[in-house]
Amino acid sequence: MIDAVAGAGEGLGSLVVPKVQAAGELEFVDRLAGMVEQEVGRAAPVGLQALIETATGLREIHAIAHASPRLQALIVGYADLSASLGLPPVDDYPGDRWHHVLETVLIAARDAGLQAIDGPYLAIGDLDGFRASAQRARALGYDGKWALHPAQIDVLNEVFAPSDGELAGARAVLDALAEAERSDQRGAVMLDGAMIDEASRKLAEQVLARARAAERGAPPAEPSEPAAAEPSKR
Repeated sequence: MIDAVAGAGEGLGSLVVPKVQAAGELEFVDRLAGMVEQEVGRAAPVGLQALIETATGLREIHAIAHASPRLQALIVGYADLSASLGLPPVDDYPGDRWHHVLETVLIAARDAGLQAIDGPYLAIGDLDGFRASAQRARALGYDGKWALHPAQIDVLNEVFAPSDGELAGARAVLDALAEAERSDQRGAVMLDGAMIDEASRKLAEQVLARARAAERGAPPAEPSEPAAAEPSKR
């Protein structure tokens, strides 16, 4: 980590910290990064992303989420977490074995104002399975998913970037609320037969934020080590 922070320059945005099991581990990395930044004269602090890969890390997830102001995201690490939890490789479980884990990480991330990132899908050639996994993460409210191969990037763009219909709906919500506030200062209004209010505004703003992130992103030219991606890359 010292060499990465010292040698990568301002182009290094964040570091993924693997197998985080306690808040103190991130606090240590935070302090170490700060010392290196001061030594090399780095202007912007390096961000951190915590990879949750053990039962202990899952138990300590809320403390981990609040451990460092550098922390940007919590990531689910399926392979090592499966080993830590003792999950056998079965296909006939009557339900989603990861639902509780995904919800736990999501709640901790949102409580701390962080991104929630779904972990990798190891069967690189199975794009249909990868798409289904990404759609599940998106439906649960996740901000993105790791890509292991460039072939997966188009699927992630498709799933996590908002559709034209979502964008149109979000803009309609914001326009309707703005007009209601201008006309009679109402905080709630009917739109297409449904009531919308401040919660609707927040959801609409999140859709527009996802669209802006998708416009900024660009796929890498060559395969690289697995990295968390924003909606345009996840």
